[in-house]
Amino acid sequence: MHKTAIVTDRSYLKHFAGRSHPERPERIEVMIEMAESLKREGLQFLAAREASLEQIALCHRPEYIDAVERTSHLDRFDFDPDTHTSRDSYRTALLSAGGVLTAVEAVFDGAAENAFAIVRPPGHHALPGRAMGFCFFNNVAIAAEWLIRHKGLKRVMVIDWDLHHGNGTQDMFYDSCDVLYASTHQFPHYPGTGSMQEVGAGEGLGYTVNAPMPAEYGDSEYLRIFDELIIPIGRAFKPEFILVSAGFDCHWRDPLGEMQVTEHGFAQ
Repeated sequence: MHKTAIVTDRSYLKHFAGRSHPERPERIEVMIEMAESLKREGLQFLAAREASLEQIALCHRPEYIDAVERTSHLDRFDFDPDTHTSRDSYRTALLSAGGVLTAVEAVFDGAAENAFAIVRPPGHHALPGRAMGFCFFNNVAIAAEWLIRHKGLKRVMVIDWDLHHGNGTQDMFYDSCDVLYASTHQFPHYPGTGSMQEVGAGEGLGYTVNAPMPAEYGDSEYLRIFDELIIPIGRAFKPEFILVSAGFDCHWRDPLGEMQVTEHGFAQ
């Protein structure tokens, strides 16, 4: 039986983007309650910690970090029409990035063989100097950069199966051969990036793999893309660590997307 770590914290409920906002506290509350009900040998729960400013700065500009911090003194701030803060959003975003780092540390140090971080706000749209798409700090990119700079890894793979293309993660590693970024996503859809022609640049040429898909794709199409494209490329890359941006909005019941993946498809 695999040793699996689950990292989460009820403090993630504190970030509030608005009463009608789709990225609301109730979403993660349900996930936390589900996780807490799991009974399995080898399962351990780890408390999340806040990422340090030095860790956030691995991927984000200091002036941008300061701008997000200043929102903690405001009842509400709008970075764009979709991305809003409350007074607790900054610290919750630090905890979100730190939760992913906690999960990565557990696997890297051998305390767990795999780990799942149930965190919010999400991160894969966040750019070095810009919040967008509900995202403030790019959690998975920070973890990948931390593994490279502080743990000496040379090959980290990021798999992103969220409905939306992770433009922020792609941007941060577009010219790097240390990170293989592979994304499946509905296309064209927000944020409009992720065409097949986006394959990296410079030393990173060939290390960005996009699988843009039309609406209505489901289990069979997703699994074929993984079996015939992403997994073979990943095996050739021989990653020392794999990170997954595990968005579940390509589920057939998601109100903002048009994909048809089922619970069985996700399990596969």
